[in-house]
Amino acid sequence: MIRLCTLLPPLFALHLLLIGSAEPLRAENPSSRFTLCHGMGGPDCVVDGDTFWLEGAKIRIADIDTPETHGPRCSAEGALGMRATQRLLALLNAGTFSLVPVKRERDRYGRTLRIVTRQGQSIGALLVAEGLARPWTGARQPWCRS
Repeated sequence: MIRLCTLLPPLFALHLLLIGSAEPLRAENPSSRFTLCHGMGGPDCVVDGDTFWLEGAKIRIADIDTPETHGPRCSAEGALGMRATQRLLALLNAGTFSLVPVKRERDRYGRTLRIVTRQGQSIGALLVAEGLARPWTGARQPWCRS
């Protein structure tokens, strides 16, 4: 019979290995400054309030939806979208953040889906609390009044 004390060290090591592999990706390049994207994007730039480029990957913040800045349906949507874009730019430039994987790796446009956090708080939730975004429900909701 195998003794419990002989099983514990390998099980503990396996547990640590599994926890370590679940660590979110971290964006830790303090010299990298985000800018607004122009044209096709580029390294480390913000497209709009819920999308940005980081080291060649186009990231879509998975837990929110922000107003459109490219082809807004009304002037109010465009203005709020620009405020959301500027705020995301400021938040990304405020320091180190983590990119937490979600159930789906990519959206239908090929963007990498991640929840962006800083010190355990969702940056998306912060944008929602500030009135610049909505929680993502799986379908776009209109930003313009009919």
